[in-house]
Amino acid sequence: MPPIPHDWSRRTFLTAATATALALPGPASAAPATARRSTMADEFTDLRRRWVALQLGTGYDPAAEPYASRLAGAGDLATRYQAAMAPTDTSLWPGHPFTPPSGITQSYHRLWTMTQAYAQPGTGRTGDPALLDAVRTGLDHVSARVYNPSTTRYGNWWEWQIGSPRLLMDIVAVLYEHLDPDRIAAACAAVDHFVPDAVLRDYSGTSTGANRVDLCRSVALRGVLGRSPEKTALARDALSPVFPYVTSGDGLYADGSFVQHLWVAYTGTYGQVLLDGLGRLFALLAGSTWAVTDPHRQIVLDSVERAYAPLLRNGLMMDSVNGRAISRGILRNDPRGTMRSDHYHGQGIIAAIALLAAGASPAERDRWHARVKGWIERDTVSPILTAPQFGVADLARLHAVAASPVPAAPEATGHTLFAAMDRAVHRRPGWAANIAMSSDRIAAYECGNGENPRGWHTGAGMLSWWGPGPGTAGDAQYTDWFWPTVDWYRLPGTTVSTKRLADREGGEWGAPKPPVRWVGGVTDGEYAAVGQHVRGLGSTLEARKSWFCAADAVICLGAGITCADGVPVETVVDNRNLGEAGTAALTTGTRWAHLEGHGGWVLPQGTGPLRTLREDRTGAWRDINTSSSTERRTRRYQTLWLDHGTDPAGASYVYLLMPGAARRTVAARAADPGWLRILANTAAHQAAQVPSLGLTFANLWQAGTAGPLTATAPASVLVRRRRGGTATLHIAEPTRTGQPLEITWHRPVRGVLAHDPAIEVLATGRTLRLRVSPGRACAGHRCEVALG
Repeated sequence: MPPIPHDWSRRTFLTAATATALALPGPASAAPATARRSTMADEFTDLRRRWVALQLGTGYDPAAEPYASRLAGAGDLATRYQAAMAPTDTSLWPGHPFTPPSGITQSYHRLWTMTQAYAQPGTGRTGDPALLDAVRTGLDHVSARVYNPSTTRYGNWWEWQIGSPRLLMDIVAVLYEHLDPDRIAAACAAVDHFVPDAVLRDYSGTSTGANRVDLCRSVALRGVLGRSPEKTALARDALSPVFPYVTSGDGLYADGSFVQHLWVAYTGTYGQVLLDGLGRLFALLAGSTWAVTDPHRQIVLDSVERAYAPLLRNGLMMDSVNGRAISRGILRNDPRGTMRSDHYHGQGIIAAIALLAAGASPAERDRWHARVKGWIERDTVSPILTAPQFGVADLARLHAVAASPVPAAPEATGHTLFAAMDRAVHRRPGWAANIAMSSDRIAAYECGNGENPRGWHTGAGMLSWWGPGPGTAGDAQYTDWFWPTVDWYRLPGTTVSTKRLADREGGEWGAPKPPVRWVGGVTDGEYAAVGQHVRGLGSTLEARKSWFCAADAVICLGAGITCADGVPVETVVDNRNLGEAGTAALTTGTRWAHLEGHGGWVLPQGTGPLRTLREDRTGAWRDINTSSSTERRTRRYQTLWLDHGTDPAGASYVYLLMPGAARRTVAARAADPGWLRILANTAAHQAAQVPSLGLTFANLWQAGTAGPLTATAPASVLVRRRRGGTATLHIAEPTRTGQPLEITWHRPVRGVLAHDPAIEVLATGRTLRLRVSPGRACAGHRCEVALG
């Protein structure tokens, strides 16, 4: 076996492991760590070694699984890449020219694979001089032909400023002592040219949010490799605009929302890039001259539990925040054939949380490790500890958490309303539901770069849910080839015109934003009233939809359903993926239906016949993504829908979704006239009561009265009566005008026990009158009262 490269001696590995462990150790030990680091002869050498340890991993046995097979696979892939390399004036590998959308980045990606195989133990190519020579030849070729300061960039900006420099800096960091000064200088000069200082001095355009973190990552490494204190400091300082909460555009919002591309809900993909990138940079710079000490850094740490955890379920990231990435599936050029599903995106975030935990407080770290450990244990669809997307570095970190003594945390329950990105998550024991909406602030969908051309209705009130069962009944419902095989006009929960739409209808990059304001709702953290004023994409459709989220059901209301497209309008009660040849029995009764192993639906008012269809649908990821596999597969679907007829005027519906419920439970709910009271279901007001829970939900689309509630302006209200003679009102203004409004609860109230500063009590006694000054964020405001 060839010798291990001298840069990866046992001593170097131990030094790197120690450096990684120093990542943001906490207030008590930060100063001593800084003092120790400052005495080192060459701080840049230390930082480079620390980065290499982060990227290649430490603390694992290369002869043990899953590392042994992963390392051997990397060696085999590197050998194939080396054999296929055939430099020409326009490419490094046949079929991968230096042209859009990502030919240069693909070349660097292959060189990075070869670099890892050379530097890591157990690959079968460790320390192989021929492999090293091939990497150096490839670096020289790409540098000479295209990625150099004399080239004016063309095509996709991302390739030049993020994709390529990020990989190039990683390669140079690992092979630093095997590259002559000219090669290192050429790589640094290329990054200086394509990512000039001006890109990091102005927080705008494409240099925001997750993109800014990626840019800083490349510049920070360029500073370390080029031994430039100024570049390293610039990268560190340029992170600061990413940290504070934003009120518009890209970034993290106070309610936990994460937006990228100005108006796309993107926690699952760009949010993962942000979290992973910051975790790596915090770890790299910790304890050094350039440590990230901005106090707003805590906002990023808080986001783990505020922004990310509510959207993670048993290892998956809910697809409503994965943007156009829902269409990627199996990418054509992926040698491993990795399925890029909701579990793929969720696992990427889980790995980022494990990385970021090194910079958290001990209490935060224990809580995060408990969550990570729970997700690891419960993800039986795509086991995290052997996930093909991970290299040995991430695997080692995840295995360390799995082996830690902290107890695994169960799935949390409760409701999270992400009003700033038009998303809501309702979590109950054994199941979870996710509502995806859109407005003039948040795009109906995003397509671009040949991806997701048919996501038209994914933001039209799509109601995704996961039950307690295994497979497609539970956590594989949207994992198992859902997106290439589903009927895009029958997404669950949506009310749509069946008018045929063109691919990329409405434009690319999140351009389709419906001209509506009333989208949002209010929650007490356990239950919620959520609503969406729907305007059809490329259609005359208009509707008001409400979701009242209760203990064992989501109460779904629709009203004012109007359209003049000359085609039928449907409300898709559900569209369940049954797998390749699912046989789950559908049973229907009087005003109810039940799907074996999944759950049931109740139509308490009998709003017309429930249509059903069981069909096999075939598709390929290439149908919805030009970069994906052409392999075709078939999945069986059970569809249930309400037909509102052609060109309806003021149609409505009411139904209950009961995830995981037994057939007996669903039938009993349908036979119980007292469980649910519909107080209003019109285009002006929608309201309901669940007396057994003491809940009153109301979405007032305009001023007026619904049941016991009157509002002087549009509002969303949740009232919860409790034992002991108290009640709590939660009030929000989804239209976000910021103008004061009054709420009257026509119920005797003895007095007010507590209220938010935004609430002024106008009267108690026979009725309760409140004035609310709501602000512009659709935030909920609380008032607790003693009942008369």
